[in-house]
Amino acid sequence: MIYMNLNYYMSDGKVFVSHIPYPFKRISYDTFNLCSENIFSLNNINPLRSKGSFYVTSPNNLFLNEEGLSLITNLSSNPIHIPIKLLESIKQRKVISLNTAYKNWDKLLKNPIGVYGHKSFRKWNITVVGLGDVGGTLVTGLRLLGNSYIDRIMIYDKDKNKIKRWEYECNQIFDINNNNLVPVEPLDDENQIFDCDMFIFCVSLGVPSVKNKISDVRTMQFNGNSKIIYDYARKAKLADFSGIFAVMSDPVDLLCKVALDAGLKPDQIRGYGLGVMNARANYYSNKEKISNNYAFYGRAFGPHGKGLVIANDIENYNHNASKYLTLKAENANLEIRSIGFKPYIAPALSSGTFSIIDTIKGDWHYSSIFIGDAFMGCRNKLRRYGTEIEYYDNMPEKLLNRIKQTYDDLIDLKIDFKEGKT
Repeated sequence: MIYMNLNYYMSDGKVFVSHIPYPFKRISYDTFNLCSENIFSLNNINPLRSKGSFYVTSPNNLFLNEEGLSLITNLSSNPIHIPIKLLESIKQRKVISLNTAYKNWDKLLKNPIGVYGHKSFRKWNITVVGLGDVGGTLVTGLRLLGNSYIDRIMIYDKDKNKIKRWEYECNQIFDINNNNLVPVEPLDDENQIFDCDMFIFCVSLGVPSVKNKISDVRTMQFNGNSKIIYDYARKAKLADFSGIFAVMSDPVDLLCKVALDAGLKPDQIRGYGLGVMNARANYYSNKEKISNNYAFYGRAFGPHGKGLVIANDIENYNHNASKYLTLKAENANLEIRSIGFKPYIAPALSSGTFSIIDTIKGDWHYSSIFIGDAFMGCRNKLRRYGTEIEYYDNMPEKLLNRIKQTYDDLIDLKIDFKEGKT
């Protein structure tokens, strides 16, 4: 049992707790115990390997020396003893970790994230860059389903005819009983692309023909896509873009790392590729009668491709069934290609449309987020003061070992994005 000596503070009406001293006005534990609002735990972690904030889900990730898989599951054999008030607030997801190693770390307190459901919510403006198969299908899905959450969808592509095509096509989708579909607006000037709350990168170069028998289609695209996303991420940095920089192009998780290396903050980068892997696992689980409840208890972790980890049931884990579903989900794109088609519809809608709308709503979804020097796909939700990652108290050892291996591989993967090599 580890007992922690804690410090309690109040500043600008906010309550803070720390395990190391900070120059704030101290308050007594009795005063702290009366707090009914959010509590902010103060950490000082290397900003090159950590987020600016996250929702605390366990006493074990209340005060960290470094980020890692302890944000997902319990890795410690030593229970941490903390005051009951703090423990109850963690259970209610009312404790937020702030990384004071970041410059302007307290900016989030004054300007929280505008997720749906809060009285200050306003609909988001979204920019989609890259109007190929995935980008166009994504825009279509967002127009149809995003009205309650999205004010407008701005579209851009180097090919002006693609902009014209998708503006024509999408704005001609019309329901005589519902005139509230999200408007799609063309952008002629690239300088306008960051005038939004979420920028979605869908540019794809080097997508191989369906006649090309390649086993790792996703990684093959890294050479071309990495150079382009680096350029856009640098432009976002120079434009002081503070919204979400979303990545949908392959390989999703590696391109997120390139955007980080270009200077964007880890908290603002999210990769959208895991949603379709979860959807594919659900499809095969139902089709082959492996599980009747994958939709509720199945889970997906890791990258969009090699290294994927599927769990058939997070509460009743079956190792063999999970490995089989992982293999089927990982290779599902090759099955579509084998019959002569590019697999883009399910990725655009499952990883894209649904997951992006759920992000704005503050609902559970799958995306790749920064965890200690790697972008790791997991089930999470975006909230007003950062990301809440789904936490598992007692993860099965075999599942944990699979996730550890994937996480270690993602960290060890070195990227020479300027040369387009991994």
